[in-house]
Amino acid sequence: MTPTTIRPTLRRRLRWRESVIEWALAAAALVAVLTTLSIAAVLIGESLPFFRSVSLWRFLTDTQWTPLFADPRFGIGVLLAGTVTSSGVAVAVAIPCGTVLALYLSEFAADRLRESVKPALELLASVPTVVLGYFALYTVTPLLQKAWPALPGFNLLSAGLVMGVMIIPYVASLSEDALRAVPMSLREGAYALGATRLQAAWQVVFPAAFSGVAAAYVLGVSRAIGETMIVAVAAGQQPRLTFNPFEPAATITTYIVQVAKGDVPHGSLSYRTIFAAALVLFLLTLAFNLAADWIRRRQRLHTP
Repeated sequence: MTPTTIRPTLRRRLRWRESVIEWALAAAALVAVLTTLSIAAVLIGESLPFFRSVSLWRFLTDTQWTPLFADPRFGIGVLLAGTVTSSGVAVAVAIPCGTVLALYLSEFAADRLRESVKPALELLASVPTVVLGYFALYTVTPLLQKAWPALPGFNLLSAGLVMGVMIIPYVASLSEDALRAVPMSLREGAYALGATRLQAAWQVVFPAAFSGVAAAYVLGVSRAIGETMIVAVAAGQQPRLTFNPFEPAATITTYIVQVAKGDVPHGSLSYRTIFAAALVLFLLTLAFNLAADWIRRRQRLHTP
C-alpha cells in the first residue's frame, strides 16, 4: 500500500472516530434533556388528579398545610415559607464566604496552599447530610441558644447555617475554576494601569468570570432548596407560615420525606400532595436557573 492510499484511509478512520465521539456527546446531552423532561412529565401527570380535587387558588392562597388531618388544608405557601427561609440563611452564608474563598485561592494563595485547600473543600462536600443535620441539632443549636436563650431546640436558623457551610465547597470550587480560567492578559493589563491585586481581582477578573461564578451560585441555591436531611433533623418539621428563622418550620422536601415513608395510602389525595409539592419545588428551581441565566446575559452585555 502506497503512502497516497494510506492518507485517505487514515482520514476516513479519523472522521469515523470523530463522528462516533460527536454522536456519543450528543447522546449524553440528550439523556440529560430527556431525564429532565421525564421528571417534569411525571410530576405534572401525578399532580393533575390532585388539582382536580383542590383548586389552584386554594393551593396557592391557603395559610395552613394539614393534608393528613381530618379537615385537610392545602396551603403550599406554608412549606414555601420554610423552604425560602432556610435557603435564604444558607445562601447568605455560602455565597459571601464561597466568593471570598474562591478569590483568595485564585488570586492570592500560593500553589501549595491551593493544592491543600481544594481537597479539603471536596472532603467537606462529601460529608453525609444526615451527619450535618445532627451536627446542627446537637452542636450548632446549643451554641446559638447561649446567645439567644429563647431559641427553640428545632429552628430554621441552625439548619440554614449548616446548609450554608455544606454548600460553600460547591460555590468556592466552581467559582475558583471560573476565576482561574480568566486569561492572564486581563490581569497584566490591570496591573499595567496601576491596579492593585485586590482591585484587579474584584474589578477585572471577577466580572470576566461572572458567567461561571453565576453557575456556581445557581448550583448552591438549588442545592439549598433541595436539601432534605438537615432541615428534616434540625428544623422541626412543623408546618407553619413564618419567615422567622428563629422558629421551627417545615420545608417542601421534609414534607415529601414524611409522606413517602409509606403510612399514607398510595393513590389517595394526601399521597398526591407530594407530587404537587415536588412540582412547586421543580418550578422554583427552574425559576432560579432562568433568573441566573438572565443575569448572566445582562452582565455579558454590560461587560466590555
